[in-house]
Amino acid sequence: MKTARYTYCLYSLLVGLLLTSCGAESILRKADQSYALGEYNEAAALYKKAYSKTEAKDKAKRAERAFKTAECYRRINMNAKAMAAYRNAIRYNYPDSVMYKHMADLQLQKGEYKAAVQNYDIYLEYNPTDTTAINGKKACTTAPQWKKNPTRYIVKKETFFNSRRSEYSPVYGSEDFGQLFFTSTRDKALGEDKSLITGVKAPDIFFSTKDEKGKWQKPEPLEGEVNSEYEDGACAFTPDYKTMYFTRCLVDGEAPRSAQIYKSTRSDATWSAPTLCELANDTISSFAHPAVSPDGAWLYFVSDMSGGMGGLDIWRIAITGEEFGGVENLGAAINTQGNEMFPTFRPNGDLYFSSNGHHGMGGLDIYCATQDEENRWSITNLQAPVNSANDDFGMTFEGELTRGYFSSNRGDARGWDHIYSFYLPETVHNLTGWVYEKDGYELTEGTVYLIGNDGTNEKLSVKTDGSFTKRITPGVSYVMLGSCKGFLNYKQELTADSTVEDREYVLQFPLSSITKPVLIENIFYKFDSAELTDSSTVALDELVRLLTDNPGTVIELGAHCDYKGRDEYNERLSQRRAESVVNYLISQGIEADRLVPKGYGESTPKTVTRRMAEKYTFMKEGDALTEEYILTLPEEQQEICNAENRRTEFRVLRTTYRLYE
Repeated sequence: MKTARYTYCLYSLLVGLLLTSCGAESILRKADQSYALGEYNEAAALYKKAYSKTEAKDKAKRAERAFKTAECYRRINMNAKAMAAYRNAIRYNYPDSVMYKHMADLQLQKGEYKAAVQNYDIYLEYNPTDTTAINGKKACTTAPQWKKNPTRYIVKKETFFNSRRSEYSPVYGSEDFGQLFFTSTRDKALGEDKSLITGVKAPDIFFSTKDEKGKWQKPEPLEGEVNSEYEDGACAFTPDYKTMYFTRCLVDGEAPRSAQIYKSTRSDATWSAPTLCELANDTISSFAHPAVSPDGAWLYFVSDMSGGMGGLDIWRIAITGEEFGGVENLGAAINTQGNEMFPTFRPNGDLYFSSNGHHGMGGLDIYCATQDEENRWSITNLQAPVNSANDDFGMTFEGELTRGYFSSNRGDARGWDHIYSFYLPETVHNLTGWVYEKDGYELTEGTVYLIGNDGTNEKLSVKTDGSFTKRITPGVSYVMLGSCKGFLNYKQELTADSTVEDREYVLQFPLSSITKPVLIENIFYKFDSAELTDSSTVALDELVRLLTDNPGTVIELGAHCDYKGRDEYNERLSQRRAESVVNYLISQGIEADRLVPKGYGESTPKTVTRRMAEKYTFMKEGDALTEEYILTLPEEQQEICNAENRRTEFRVLRTTYRLYE
């Protein structure tokens, strides 16, 4: 009897385990099918259920199901649940190292920098060339620094546009910037069913209009046939605001959903029935997030088609009437192994986009991309407070003004996106410059040429006091050339500080005469020697810069002594001193045949200038500081005159060096 009872219990246990195992496998098949269709919310619930029905001792299956659960949650921004599932996959030693990277990415977004670095390091042991992981690890150091030292942007969450669901990709929809379009999953979106992808309603395009007082009105869904029961959103407009491009993702219960770009045209306030944009002969890849270049010639978009850099890339295609040209990938300067998404433009041609592949702060960061004259891209991370540890994307500007809106899921535990406003407070950066003769007075005929890397190219005249004033742009680098007839050019460079609101810059432009000797101040030699002291290098380096900026100039370096000592000795000493200066200039890269050393000894006393006469009242402009004159003065004044005679000067011999070669 005891044996029969034991056999019955064992049989019941085996049947129970078999039924549990079969149930888990059946659920898993449904989960895999939902995952393949991109129904991540549905798949996550099924994987989680399959995981709970899997025995703890079956570690391999538990690890796989935990990993798949985590992947689903990660894709729909349910980060807390994703992290918990990844921890289970790690605990059960799931064999794919990518889980360490995904876990690190989520820890970076949460600000758990130390833990994120550890997981990045584990992943990089297996994948040392993955730039997305390398940049993620880098962000663990720079992100807290950027948060601590934010830029001057002011960012504010706009509760008026936001609901209890997601709002994203705002874009201005009229020339007067009185309409704002955005995408939302709020209750007013069409359809009643919740998306199997996100667990909320499929998104639609909504818009708000300013009233006559400039106040935004209650957002409403776009009327007409643009919105549908499918996923519609992330719209963009042509420069005349008469054509809209937007993303639509159709539902197909038998295959994964591929996003496509559609077009609609506006007549008065009515939008036409959308038509599909045939961008490539590709029925498998996704095409999304359209943006039109400011000249209306190009449609930019996001796609995972073959030929890219990895993940989602930004591409463009020429708009030729009602048709399109061939597609172009924006290249490695923009696209990475990660995802590049949500391109938008400013009217000046600057491209803004979001990426999780470049060095950022975590999640999607917003970048500004500019092109030089050779169409090479350079990108800049907008840093905090525009960017955060979460996803930041979809930036739109109010024309030329540095203000507008963008979207972010920062601070939302559910991972939903919301609209934020931004603006950069106006700054006043003024440059004041003074053009004058070196060791002399203002040059009222002087001119300053101003060139900036933002395209600035101006000619500035000076006032009667030799000064000029110019408002400059923060963040722009300038090269300025002071010029006047009869004088050598003098170059100055300046980058206006973009981290402060207001600033005054003062620059000097001391021009050296071509027609008379120019004193080189602060040149010192060791006593009774031709050896230069270390303190002389500052003045000599300035002379090197002057000769470099005036490459056609040939000069004579003249050294002078006072009357003390024998004439022959003073001539030899001054010649050696002139040669010391020439040798230093040659050592700094100045061609030897542009330099002529000349030792004058005491033969050429200093002639009193106007400035000297103002400084020393006992002197008279035009007098020569000869030995006879000096000996008539009191001892203290004699030493002043001797010091003025002990000097090093340069004199321009010609300005045509290699001019005709």
